Amino acid sequence: MKWLLLMAAIFFQFSSIASASSFEYGNVESIDLNLNDHEIAVTFLGLGDGEATLIQGSNGENILVNMGGEETGEDLSEILKTYGVKEVSTLIITNRQNLFVDQLTQIISKYNVKKLISTPEITNELKNKKESFPEVEVISWNEGTTQDLFPDLSAEVLFAGNGENEGIDFTLKFFKHRIFLMTSSSDYVEENLLKKTLDDVTIFKVPNWAIEDSLSEKLIQYVNPQISILFESEQHQPDPDIIYDLQDTWSEVFFTKKHGTITIKFTENNYEVFTFPVEKEDYS
Repeated sequence: MKWLLLMAAIFFQFSSIASASSFEYGNVESIDLNLNDHEIAVTFLGLGDGEATLIQGSNGENILVNMGGEETGEDLSEILKTYGVKEVSTLIITNRQNLFVDQLTQIISKYNVKKLISTPEITNELKNKKESFPEVEVISWNEGTTQDLFPDLSAEVLFAGNGENEGIDFTLKFFKHRIFLMTSSSDYVEENLLKKTLDDVTIFKVPNWAIEDSLSEKLIQYVNPQISILFESEQHQPDPDIIYDLQDTWSEVFFTKKHGTITIKFTENNYEVFTFPVEKEDYS
C-alpha cells in the first residue's frame, strides 16, 4: 500500500520531541501503527460529526472514548476497520450528549466490548438495560477515580458531573506524556480544574466543540498544552477567540474538520503526529 506523503516530518521544539506527517486519507486502505512495547497510539477520529477517540496499546487492546455522532455509525466502522480494530475492550461514554443507546448496543455486539465506563448517573441507567449486553461490566467513574487501562497507561478522573454541559473530564498518563480529555464546560467545572495539577499536559482535547464561552483564557493558559484537538460538529462552530487563546499559548491546534483523522503515536520520551485529511471544505 502506497501512502502519498504530503509533507515531511516537522520537529517542534517541545519538551517531548514531536513530529508531524500528513497523508491523503483516501489513499489509505489500512493503517498498521507497528506499536512496540512501551508505545501507544491515540487517534481522534474525523467522522464529520461528534467525538470519538481510539486508544491502542502494544498489547493489542483497543479503547474507544465516545462513538461519534448519532448518524456516523458507518463512518466509525470504516475508520476502525482501517486501523485494524476487530475488538474494543473498553468503551467510555463521557456524557449524556455522547450516549446513543442503539448505537451503543451495536458497538458492544460488533466489537465484543467487555467494559463500559461512564458517569454514575449514566451507568445506573445502563444497568437497567443490562439484558441487552449481559456480559459487559458496567463501571462508574467518579471524581478522583484512577484506573490502569494498559501497561504503562493510567486514567485519572479530574471531574465527573451530571449538570448541563458536564460529564467526565479525565487525563491519561503514559510515561512523561499526559493527555487531557475534557468534556465539561462551566464556571463551576473550571473552578475545580484550576485546583488540579495540569501544568504537564501534552495533548488537550477541547470540550464542547470550543463554542463561545465553553473555555476561558485563564484555563487555557493554566493547561498550556503542546497540542490541542478540536472535534467537528454539524451544529456548532468553534469560537475564534478560543482558537486564538490556544494559539497564544503556542499550542499547535488540530481540527478534525480541517485535518481529518489525527493519530498521535507515543513512545516513552517522544510522540509523532499523523493526519489523514478528508476531502471537504477547509477552514481555519
